[in-house]
Amino acid sequence: MDSTNSNPTTSPTDATSAGFPPSDGGSASGNATDSVHSAIDEAARYAQPAIDRAAAMAHQATDKVSSAGGESADWVNERSEQLLLTQKKVVEDTCKYISANPLKSIGIALVAGFLISRIAR
Repeated sequence: MDSTNSNPTTSPTDATSAGFPPSDGGSASGNATDSVHSAIDEAARYAQPAIDRAAAMAHQATDKVSSAGGESADWVNERSEQLLLTQKKVVEDTCKYISANPLKSIGIALVAGFLISRIAR
């Protein structure tokens, strides 16, 4: 093992020669730490209103999208109910027509089947 530099810490003369001010027992580093902490606190105090405004705008946008989605869902539900009622009425009217005109209904069905078979070829 090399015994020439077994201590990883630097001596005060090494720190001074590296461009760092000499340590005076920790009060300078305490002042620097306090200065940094106060700068961070001040920056946080100035940033907080902007963060609050951004959060409020995000909530408003979410509320608008949510209400629009709810209105769209209501519209789709109303239309689907109307379509179901229309379908039931058409089926009912068709059944009444077939019952009232059975021969005519068979003729219409034959002609429609013949035309569809020609088109499908």
